[in-house]
Amino acid sequence: MPRGLDRSTADLKATPVQATVRTPPAALPRRLRRILALDDFESAARRHLPRPIFGYVSGAAETNASLRDNRSAFEEFGFAPRVLVDVSKRTQSVELFGRTYAAPFGIAPMGISALSAYRGDLVLACAAGQANIPMIMSGSSLIRLEDVVKANPAAWFQAYLPGEPDRILALLERVEKAGFGTLVLTVDTAVLANRENNIRSGFSTPLRPSLRLAWDGMIRPNWTLNTFLRTLLRHGMPHFENSHATRGAPILAKSVMRDFGAKDHLNWHHLELIRDRWKGRLVVKGIMSREDACIARDSGVDGIVVSNHGGRQLDGAVSPLRVLPDIADAVGAAIPVMMDGGVRRGSDVLKAIGLGATFVFVGRPFVYAAAIGGEAGVSQAISILSTEINRNMGLLGINSLEEMGPDRLITLNRVGGGQA
Repeated sequence: MPRGLDRSTADLKATPVQATVRTPPAALPRRLRRILALDDFESAARRHLPRPIFGYVSGAAETNASLRDNRSAFEEFGFAPRVLVDVSKRTQSVELFGRTYAAPFGIAPMGISALSAYRGDLVLACAAGQANIPMIMSGSSLIRLEDVVKANPAAWFQAYLPGEPDRILALLERVEKAGFGTLVLTVDTAVLANRENNIRSGFSTPLRPSLRLAWDGMIRPNWTLNTFLRTLLRHGMPHFENSHATRGAPILAKSVMRDFGAKDHLNWHHLELIRDRWKGRLVVKGIMSREDACIARDSGVDGIVVSNHGGRQLDGAVSPLRVLPDIADAVGAAIPVMMDGGVRRGSDVLKAIGLGATFVFVGRPFVYAAAIGGEAGVSQAISILSTEINRNMGLLGINSLEEMGPDRLITLNRVGGGQA
């Protein structure tokens, strides 16, 4: 049974089967009618967003080796379905931290989403709240955390914290006062990554006006008018609002890099300080080894996210899916083991659950969906992924996610096959 799940038979009977019928194409905005899968959002966003903005979202570190492995790891597992099973009562609902979510996936934290979509963080938060899935707000966002939690009181907050107790405690106080119940501490950013792709695409921090950016804005008037200029006219120059307890620098300021400075002093003692001070749920994101997973568990965290930061930090780090089974086995059922990285299909979600994940988070596709369709786009992306999970559960011959174990998977890279 996937770790962290605790569903009774009564719960399963009480939960209706999620509908497999999507919104009729005629009811969708025109730009969304040809979107059939999450990858379609990326293709549409490539045409919609200026090259520097799209490059920031889509790119990773150095050679993109980790980004590629995040996807290819899923291709190394195939399903072993069962047939002649009554799957009319199937449900994908999950209980996590005392709340029942409608699906086993949520929206991962993604920085500066408001450059891709107008009020991007609010769009993501509202769509997640409407669908009853978790949304993690990024600490490197351009909208005040107080505004996001007001729009979705169930949202989680992700923090990049320095190894300085005074600054740690000040931000925790602000997040707690705002009303967030779940804090996600990202721990894989000890130093700044080598984002060569950003330079090649023309993106920089601070964001610098350039002829390339101006030209890209001219040939993409939808983004320029409805995202960039609309933001400037209604809300002024965007700032990094949530890196610290006080407002950060505007995106054009030369001092903005101070908000992204190295976190190389952060260590396990600081985690103990955070655990002692933070009374809500505490999740550590960026775990990639069983040893660190066990230390985090023993430090009193409420959950971990197995993640290589979407391939955006250490290039060459393996896919989280490869280390997931070992970490889940080491941690046991004590705390939920979640993961992100490379998830694009409902089949990916089910493979991750089969390998030990309690829950899965998805990042880039939801930003692309917000960019081209706003809240309606994000809602459609959620619906697509949920529909795929529902369909695949039926084809696998399972009614609940507890039935999705390693016995349903075959490792494809072994000669002659064999169970994962």
